[in-house]
Amino acid sequence: MILVTGGAGYIGSHVAVELMAQGDEVLILDNLCNSSRGALERIAQVTGRMPGFIYADIRNRRVLDTVFRDYPIDAVVHCAGLKAVGESVREPLRYYATNVGGSVTLCQAMADAGVMRLVFSSSATVYGDCTQMPIAETCPTGQPTNPYGQSKLMAEHVMRSMAASDPRWSVGLLRYFNPIGAHRSGQLGEMPSQTPNNLLPYLLQVANRERAVLRVFGTDYPTADGTGIRDYVHVLDLAEGHLRALDYLRQAPGVHVWNLGTGRGHSVLEVVSAFERVTGVTVPLSFESRRAGDVARCWADPSKAAQQLGWTARRDLECMLEDAWRWQCYLAAQVEAQGLFQLPNTGR
Repeated sequence: MILVTGGAGYIGSHVAVELMAQGDEVLILDNLCNSSRGALERIAQVTGRMPGFIYADIRNRRVLDTVFRDYPIDAVVHCAGLKAVGESVREPLRYYATNVGGSVTLCQAMADAGVMRLVFSSSATVYGDCTQMPIAETCPTGQPTNPYGQSKLMAEHVMRSMAASDPRWSVGLLRYFNPIGAHRSGQLGEMPSQTPNNLLPYLLQVANRERAVLRVFGTDYPTADGTGIRDYVHVLDLAEGHLRALDYLRQAPGVHVWNLGTGRGHSVLEVVSAFERVTGVTVPLSFESRRAGDVARCWADPSKAAQQLGWTARRDLECMLEDAWRWQCYLAAQVEAQGLFQLPNTGR
């Protein structure tokens, strides 16, 4: 059985679906701070069965000890955590308490239970404002530009230290670039409970007329169109990377680091243009000053994951946007507004 912390969230729910699709038993632990029980029902719709669920905070050691005592957990995918860069600048202590403190508590409980295989949802933000492109795992982590990235790097240090102290540990640190998209069924995707901080969910809400304009932060970056460049990776490709990492760790003790990205960057305006082309929906824009903690350019060198895990991102930007829009249309249908939205006939 695989424990997926944060498994009702955007990435965790897709990881749970892919694990269940290959026949694994999955137990989700989530405090639903940025998700809902509805995600569990959507997982069941997609997979045909309901995952196990524990409603709890990752920092609750008593609950974790009970989980490891009562369930046959043999590995953990640790997706629980706070993830908004801008919010982390405003509330750094909350991010350190959850992302670092929660990881320490989880690892302590795992060690006491003898569960030593862990895949951790890290982030490309640990590289800070890296000037070398593409970014390989050998690039220095330096100083992340925001508390979110700092909290992820601190959690990585915790895991490196514990693995150095006990050779039984097998730990995979997955440095995500920018996950977007949704499940191909259109029944599972990102559903932030608060104002989105990332580009695509905000863009979708603007296209859905839930918000008036898409705020573009920064038009004076040293890029071709002045907007920030990111490596966008389909959430299903990302989820498959977790499965490959879990398999690899069965025979590979120690700590292993992999970038999960496409190896190609797209600017904000390129994403908006592609979205308008795919959907036929015009997205009104508001150009604003740079946002604290953001970097100008960031894309991956994913060759190590290809060599060691046999993993590559297979879905392109248009596929990501089509799947995300299909999910948005599904949500619209749930509020009886389906006639306002229409997907293009892409033949997929």
